[in-house]
Amino acid sequence: MKKELTLFNFFTIGFGAIIGTGWVLLVGDWMVLGGGPVPAMIAFAIGAVFLVPIGMCFGELTAAIPISGGIIEYVDRTYGRKLGFFTGWMLLLGNAPLCPWEAIAISTLLTDRFAEFPVLSWLRSVKLYTILDADVYLWPTVIALGAAILVIYLNFHGAGAAAKLSSFLTKALLCGMVLAMVISFMTGSPSNALPVFSQVQDAAGGSSTEATSLLGGIVAVLVMTPFFYAGFDTIPQQAEEASAHLDWKKFGLIPAIALLASGAFYLVCIYSFGTIVDWHEFVKSSVPALAVLERINIFFYIAMLIIGTLGPLGPMNSFFGASTRLMLAMGRKEMIPSSFAGLDSVSGAPKKANTVMAVLTLIGPFLGRNMLVPLTNVASLGFIFACTMAGFACMKLRKTEPDLPRPYKVNGGKPIIACAIIAGLIIIGLMVAPLSPAALDTVEWVITGAWIVIGFIILAVFGSKKAAAHTT
Repeated sequence: MKKELTLFNFFTIGFGAIIGTGWVLLVGDWMVLGGGPVPAMIAFAIGAVFLVPIGMCFGELTAAIPISGGIIEYVDRTYGRKLGFFTGWMLLLGNAPLCPWEAIAISTLLTDRFAEFPVLSWLRSVKLYTILDADVYLWPTVIALGAAILVIYLNFHGAGAAAKLSSFLTKALLCGMVLAMVISFMTGSPSNALPVFSQVQDAAGGSSTEATSLLGGIVAVLVMTPFFYAGFDTIPQQAEEASAHLDWKKFGLIPAIALLASGAFYLVCIYSFGTIVDWHEFVKSSVPALAVLERINIFFYIAMLIIGTLGPLGPMNSFFGASTRLMLAMGRKEMIPSSFAGLDSVSGAPKKANTVMAVLTLIGPFLGRNMLVPLTNVASLGFIFACTMAGFACMKLRKTEPDLPRPYKVNGGKPIIACAIIAGLIIIGLMVAPLSPAALDTVEWVITGAWIVIGFIILAVFGSKKAAAHTT
């Protein structure tokens, strides 16, 4: 594989995977759920700090064992082949569906927002069909397919080409954050974020604040923050393509830095939009971040709309690369057909894995906005399970391979690794406990169960020969 990714490339891969379009589309929902901008900000700050130990565990493991799809190797070396496969398979469930999801997000913004301009009304001129109560139109689908093809094209040309897109998108997202800050300082006031907590009953879409206290509001937002921080795990999956001159000691901190930078981004976003106008008025509009800018200045609105539409390309690009490297790793270990281990002789990219992800991503725009809704929580569970296993693997490797060269070691040592494990277990508990506000519903459990069954059938069929050799 080509060795060309720098520290900045790894940062933008992680940051771009975390920060998509959610901050534009859902900032009003966060305020309603928490009972104001302040509870939402506190929850996102806690969520970032909560996940930092997990990021540091990934940093230690990756610096010590810098290979593609490393999570599979870490768990395989510590807990065995089956659990190694299961961890990689669950993380694939956490990563792969987000590529078609982001393609749908682009199509949705084109349909709902750009088509409102008279000059762009043609975007909704040809309706293809309705699926699960969501209308699918020709031209938004074509444009979303074009965006997906760009990401696929770059990934077929290697990690370096894809990293350039992540770098560009990171700068675009930062421009969006600066724009929101400037508008807030120009037209808003900190008093618009007060009171610190209050319930709302007349928000857009009929949503309301169910929490009855500041603490309740913080917890309500906190349980869903892991989904909006998912993506820092994409950094280690492409470690094998790191530049030959990369400082691995510095690399160890990149996942944690990407998390904290994303947290800072979210905090600025919530504060800026929560102070432009009184937040109670702000949340009455559909997609309030765009609606309020449309009222203030049409040029600001168009700029933010363009940035928001580019946003999904970041996660699509990062998760595409991470998913293909997971397939590559499983192919190398013959957990899935060994053909997935094949690399392109020119670009060094995994050919078959890229092809599978390309097909999956291109299907996305045809599914409609409501088709993949259940996959969001399922993806979160797969992501946080793999993160928790990274913590367990990091701890066990300290015992089983104490002499393994570790250019970076988790700051704070084993107590912080233990914090990572505890944090992961708490989040998993919140997702599986029946009475939890973040618990999976019946459809999501069916999807998860089916995915697990399919995975172990594949392992049994294709991995039996390798498993026998491994045992020997």
